[in-house]
Amino acid sequence: MKKLTGFLACILLVFTGLPYLYCAETGAVEFNIRFFDRRIYYVESDPILIQITITNNSPSVYRFKLADDRAFSVDFDIRSMANRTLPMADILLRKRTQNSQVFFREIAIESGESFSFVEDIRNYVSFGQHGSFRVRAKVYPELFKTTNAPFPLESNYLSLNLRPAVIHGQDGLPIEMDIATGAVLARQNLPPDEVITYMLIARQRSQWERFFLYLDIESMLRRDAFQSRKYNAENEEGRRRMVNEYREKLMITGDPHAPGTSYDNILTTPTTFEILRTQYNHNEATVIVLQKYRMINYTELRHYTYFLEKQDNYWAIVNYSVQGMGTEGND
Repeated sequence: MKKLTGFLACILLVFTGLPYLYCAETGAVEFNIRFFDRRIYYVESDPILIQITITNNSPSVYRFKLADDRAFSVDFDIRSMANRTLPMADILLRKRTQNSQVFFREIAIESGESFSFVEDIRNYVSFGQHGSFRVRAKVYPELFKTTNAPFPLESNYLSLNLRPAVIHGQDGLPIEMDIATGAVLARQNLPPDEVITYMLIARQRSQWERFFLYLDIESMLRRDAFQSRKYNAENEEGRRRMVNEYREKLMITGDPHAPGTSYDNILTTPTTFEILRTQYNHNEATVIVLQKYRMINYTELRHYTYFLEKQDNYWAIVNYSVQGMGTEGND
């Protein structure tokens, strides 16, 4: 009965001349957004590209107006975790307050087809600080107007994590910053087992800046033979680029549910862990850890062996290996 009522409402809207896009709640037209090139985003002015897709599931052609300047067709509602709306970007404010003609074209989407375009959300909102945000897009099929703007079609939500501005050290690599305090993180003269404990707790809390503090990214990159050969063939600038790209890749694929992520990966988040044995001399150390991963019906057990080296009087993780230890039942 509810679907029938919605369908009749859509028929009424069509006959009254309003765009069919307003009937999206019945599934006739879908509006979705996703990150165009998902990566690590910083407060700095690198683009944050969002792909906007409108899909026509109706039996007839859907038409709407798309402005040449997308600021008059698209808007973004971006809020902090405290539900505070971010301020409008200066460039958007200037555009929408100018008294100028808006040029547009009519887009026709055939039944079963989609239309997509990409927008940089930095052209719509001003990011004043780092943090986590919820992103939602709006499309105005009859164009955006400062007064009496028609009801827009609203998209799904995306989660955006914006990291603090990168500060580079003398070697060209990023200096780790504590997101909670904004202070520079510095290595402490911790024993090997405490270094591993620090790293694993940081991983459990998704504190990437702390996770990387005692991790030798270059050594981790060169664990792969192909990457190691490629690294050796690069010049100094190319090697820094490879290390930075590998670091960003680790952060993006750090989700244990992401495609290609397995439970023999240093990125996976243990439910609990226990240091079993630590051995070290003046320059090298080995720490064996029992890490548990709780599933729905069982808990997976794995022995991680972490290899550390003394670097500038601090211990750094340079390699690891994993051995499966079976499972145990959940309480």
